[in-house]
Amino acid sequence: MSEDNQKHRKERQGEVVSNKADKTIVVRVKRRIRHPLYKKVITQYKKFHAHDPENQAQAGDQVRIQECRPISKLKRWELVEVVS
Repeated sequence: MSEDNQKHRKERQGEVVSNKADKTIVVRVKRRIRHPLYKKVITQYKKFHAHDPENQAQAGDQVRIQECRPISKLKRWELVEVVS
């Protein structure tokens, strides 16, 4: 499939917090939001389970993940690259 025909998929960047399961990593994604009433900047985290077919990401690595088809009950993301 050429790149023109592919749909745009969401991408996230975060830190690997676990790689204990086979071909699966847990990525913690950080986002900063401003509280609507008090205007304080708050850091929020969310964990995503991502498919890592070659088991290349280690805990503590910065990685990029993108949306994909459902692979299991929790995995809807796949590893794109290990940033650092």
